[in-house]
Amino acid sequence: MKDDFWRLPATTLSRLLDRRECSPVDLVRTVLDRVERLQPRLNCFITACPEQALAKAREAESRQMRGARLGPLDGIPYTCKDIVNTAGVRTTFGSLLRADHVPDEDAVAVARLHAAGAILIGKTTTSEFGAKCLTDAPLFGRTANAWHRDRTSGGSSGGAAVAVAAGLAPIAVATDGGGSTRIPAACNGVVGIKQSIGLIPHSQVEDAFGNMTYVTPMTRTVGDTALMLQAMAGPDASDPWSIGLPVPDFLAVAGQKPAEACALIGRAPSDPSRPLRVGWMLAPAGKPVARDTAVAVQAVLDRLAGAGAQLLPIDDEGFDCEPLWRAINHTVWLSRFGRMAQTDGARMTPSLLQQLALAQAVSGVDYQQAMFARTRLFRKVQQIFETVDVLLTPTLLRSALPVDQDLFGTIEIDGQVLPDVRPHWFPWTMPFNLTGHPAISLPAGFDADGLPIGVQLVGHFRADADLLRLAAGLEASMGLLSRWPTLE
Repeated sequence: MKDDFWRLPATTLSRLLDRRECSPVDLVRTVLDRVERLQPRLNCFITACPEQALAKAREAESRQMRGARLGPLDGIPYTCKDIVNTAGVRTTFGSLLRADHVPDEDAVAVARLHAAGAILIGKTTTSEFGAKCLTDAPLFGRTANAWHRDRTSGGSSGGAAVAVAAGLAPIAVATDGGGSTRIPAACNGVVGIKQSIGLIPHSQVEDAFGNMTYVTPMTRTVGDTALMLQAMAGPDASDPWSIGLPVPDFLAVAGQKPAEACALIGRAPSDPSRPLRVGWMLAPAGKPVARDTAVAVQAVLDRLAGAGAQLLPIDDEGFDCEPLWRAINHTVWLSRFGRMAQTDGARMTPSLLQQLALAQAVSGVDYQQAMFARTRLFRKVQQIFETVDVLLTPTLLRSALPVDQDLFGTIEIDGQVLPDVRPHWFPWTMPFNLTGHPAISLPAGFDADGLPIGVQLVGHFRADADLLRLAAGLEASMGLLSRWPTLE
């Protein structure tokens, strides 16, 4: 049984730990052994911390034996993207310029996981400062897809997604500034959520008021996402968006029995007596979508309709917001990394330098106009949600790109060669970083090459619990969790 612990979700492991049918030490040793065997193939860790993890596992085992577990995460191993601060553990931001950086304190979200007894086993790979949708950097090289070594893991939280997909830990901390959790989740067939703004405090962000980046869970199941949210969510003085926000019972809404969860997917969360209204969009105007992706999305729509949901196509005009996202995001990066580029550019990722160069053409007026447009986008989405309960899109317009994809290169979709990766691969993730609405990527099947396809569900502002309820039902109805990548 010990050898199979890596296959189990955190929710199941937690029950085994409660019943003393699983030892935290055995569990941590099992995943550390798997890390040691598979890291050379996957390259998804920058730093592993086995000695610290085993010490924490022994502490968790002592609590377990006394019947004093701290909660459902006590003794559960997790990984953390190497852009999120961990006290005493190297945090490099994927950069040669920060290769020896060791923070003095945890990020708030990490501190909450540690207070709940979760055990850090290592820091996962990220593009340099999380600055692109692919996971490679001069510091560590390239992280391949868990399902196919010739395809990208996505990014910038590629290491987190690969670690979860490969069973190196059941849960992971990631971040998402334009899709950096949902993109690799879709590429690797796992669950990635970008929760409502402020639900999980972001204690490291420098512009807290204009923020559109998130510290997020990355998991294999919706139930495990709920488990992480329950621990990580809640107000903190460092994040103005978090102050005053209540924390719903995520475990209750995502923990229904599969038959019950499936039965509810066609009903409105606020009023089960009426059908769920699903607004759906396939691709922004003028953008192609891969046939396999379109088929997978249609299958999810058919499943919802079969359960009684009402399907409502949404006008996709006004959602092609990559220039808006870029004007805001790249200006932030230029403010943060511009001086580094001047003094140490030769040691930085070329695509990051290209993005910083583009930001130099954005004036203060341009930036403020982009912020005005961000408000208009928020109001557009709010207006759509007056008539629908959830929005549904493909997470990506095609499956994982080649592992050596150039951020500034072309992208191919079903033989059609297109310029610009961002607007043609993940146009649906960026809008909801800008608006703050919760959005979750779920596995929705596989393409002809055996690569995962993701579908994105977007919920009402701050209605994360309703979104998880629907996601859990869809997950149960699609029955994809038994499939694993072939790694050994």
